[in-house]
Amino acid sequence: MRTIRVLQSLNRVTVCTQPSPVWSWSVAQARCFSNSSPERPKPANSVLRHLTSKIKSTGPISVAEYMREALTNPVTGYYVQNDMLGPDGDFITSPEISQIFGELLGIWCLSEWMAAGKPSPFQLVEFGPGRGSLISDVLRVFSQLRGALGGATVSVHLVEVSPKLSQVQAECLSVDQSQLSASEDEPVYRQGTSAAGLPISWYPSLDDVPRGFSVYLAHEFFDALPIHKFQRTAKGWREVMVDVDPEAPDKLRFVIVPAPTLASTQLLQSDEKRQHVEICPEGGVIVQRLANRIAGDGGAALIADYGHDGTKTDTFRGFKGHKLHDVLASPGSADLTADVDFSYLRKMAGATVACMGPVTQRNFLKNMGIDTRLQVLLKNCTDPSTRAQLIHGYDMLTDPIKMGERFQFFTMLNHSRLTGPESVQPELGTKVSLVPRKAPAPLPVAGFSELGLS
Repeated sequence: MRTIRVLQSLNRVTVCTQPSPVWSWSVAQARCFSNSSPERPKPANSVLRHLTSKIKSTGPISVAEYMREALTNPVTGYYVQNDMLGPDGDFITSPEISQIFGELLGIWCLSEWMAAGKPSPFQLVEFGPGRGSLISDVLRVFSQLRGALGGATVSVHLVEVSPKLSQVQAECLSVDQSQLSASEDEPVYRQGTSAAGLPISWYPSLDDVPRGFSVYLAHEFFDALPIHKFQRTAKGWREVMVDVDPEAPDKLRFVIVPAPTLASTQLLQSDEKRQHVEICPEGGVIVQRLANRIAGDGGAALIADYGHDGTKTDTFRGFKGHKLHDVLASPGSADLTADVDFSYLRKMAGATVACMGPVTQRNFLKNMGIDTRLQVLLKNCTDPSTRAQLIHGYDMLTDPIKMGERFQFFTMLNHSRLTGPESVQPELGTKVSLVPRKAPAPLPVAGFSELGLS
């Protein structure tokens, strides 16, 4: 009910828009891309040269190491060297499709802050902020609903590994020139101020973000973290790794290593039923750190990503120019991603926090009142092209065939958020009431519960 009233009060329209047998599926994968149009000749790929030299010296590398080198190598990594977002990039994300997406996540952040008792200070933390579109929409909601925030001290903290993207984010979010840290030893490497006067800080990792009550957002962040791939064989689980193709020394291929690896003996669950599994240990570590922070300091985390609940197998893929791209071709020139296994994240969080989801993006946004918000925007918009863009964005976000069911939402909450009301204990020497007083029932978690309109 509160969420619906908030949606109706937001009236501004701002459209942002050693060699081993090759694993069988690699042949099929290569075939998938064999009919694509030839690309223009390019200079020799430095990431490929680095990887082939390393593999020839030490043997096949894990898929996780391959992803880490291709994406975040400090000199040649894809995320370090490229501005890959938007129409001219390799992919586009929900905040660029419709302003409504970020607005609803802004309302979710406020809802969880209010349900926690409106603590101050209030830290808003985002992992991998992209171009800054999502946090920009969230902050616009905060600005329009500043009365609801009262006297809370709000600050913004961005976890971003790419210096290039941090500059793009600063241009989007800061009213003046952001300042880079003069020392590499400082946990903050960039600072700025939002249009509403909120301090914004950039950090290379979660460990650098100050402790305190925080609402964490991770949209399309976990899907880019390095994964290990495993295949069940007649001899047990074996790891799928990346090797140099002996018939083409300038190309890479997938192989199944003949003996167990440390990862295959440590990461797999004893009750695993699938034949092929992708596991992201780095994601598990981040979730554990988030869970410990939420349990100790309060707050909540909202994770939105391509994902599944422990049901999928092969999801590793590449994107370039908004099209699927062979993951082993021209490393460092394309985005690499794998669907998030939310069942794994839930296991890593353990009993430290309360977990909800995953739910589909369609259901989450519907529960948040996206239909009401769309009608408010359309009612206050007379420009035909803007109206068409709003409707198109809504369709992209909610259509099950498009993004509506491919994306999933998952949250981690402090256990006190969902604790049932407890009886209030009487003071010593007072009469015991026959009907014990109770604390207010905990509010439903927005987006994970259907909110009525009446």
